[in-house]
Amino acid sequence: MGRYSFGRDEHLRKRREFKKVYSQGKAYANRFAVFYVSPNGLERRRMGVSVSKKVGSAVKRSRIKRLFREVYRLNKDRLIEGIDMVLIARKEANDLGFQKAEDALMALFRRARILQAIEEGKKSG
Repeated sequence: MGRYSFGRDEHLRKRREFKKVYSQGKAYANRFAVFYVSPNGLERRRMGVSVSKKVGSAVKRSRIKRLFREVYRLNKDRLIEGIDMVLIARKEANDLGFQKAEDALMALFRRARILQAIEEGKKSG
């Protein structure tokens, strides 16, 4: 697949996959999302997005999922391999534009220390 694709093999789909990340992973949070990350023993990264009905209507929930997936898709090459990630949107995510969403998620990725070493060197140097 292409560099910017987000194929089926990169998605967390089953309830048990999500539950495994919740139980074995570490959580990080900000105003817009809660982020869980866990090693998966594979040579690829996988991601799932969850948006509760408390966040808003189906249209709003779908928009947030598309936004989060797009930010991930465009930045996944900067992340380490071999991890499962789950993003859980908070109600405040309704007001996000692309740039704010990218800033918020990149901050979570940095806190979780899942950015590749090259990327980390740019930030601290």
